[in-house]
Amino acid sequence: MKILIVEDDEAIANLININLKAEGYQCICAFDGKTGADFIENDCFDLILLDIMLPEIDGYELLEYVKPMGTPVIFLTAKSGVDDRIKGLKLGADDYIVKPFQIGELLARVEALLRRYGKVKRKLAFADVEIDLISRTVSKGGELVELTVKEFDLLVELIQNKNVALYRERLYEKVWGSAYMGDTRTLDSHIQRLRRKLGWDKYIKTVFRIGYRLEEGK
Repeated sequence: MKILIVEDDEAIANLININLKAEGYQCICAFDGKTGADFIENDCFDLILLDIMLPEIDGYELLEYVKPMGTPVIFLTAKSGVDDRIKGLKLGADDYIVKPFQIGELLARVEALLRRYGKVKRKLAFADVEIDLISRTVSKGGELVELTVKEFDLLVELIQNKNVALYRERLYEKVWGSAYMGDTRTLDSHIQRLRRKLGWDKYIKTVFRIGYRLEEGK
């Protein structure tokens, strides 16, 4: 899926770009409103992240241009007043995020909005493993890897939260859909099988007294 980032602060734009690309999105950055308008005119995007206070053409004017196309838009702005939020949403923005923001919150809102528009992410990738979320298949170096339903769901949860220490309680409740009762054997055995099947001993780390974290190998 392709996302346009229209943001005149290049450091913020590049940070968003890096993190979205790590999640498997294709991104293009524009650092002023005129360049953003040119990209919109000549290409198709699944989502636009749009600053309000832009050189050349501001975000409000760009939103008016985008609205007939039906492309979802998230405003990213330092304008935090309630009136500003109301104006942005009334003009047709789908969401409104105030700077400074946590990158994790932005990623979650991007995913939620794309889901609402029926633009479901099809694939995830980490290291040499690729996951097809539609067919629920996993391949490592191009070779299919057979996983059980729960192993697959656990792998997806780890990849979607890579570099984050996940509590056993959260993993159990997200994957098994029931309250965690303190028995770690089921979760731990699934983690062990994932490590073995994927050869991921160096990626799936045990976090003492917390749970597990998927991280890049050192």
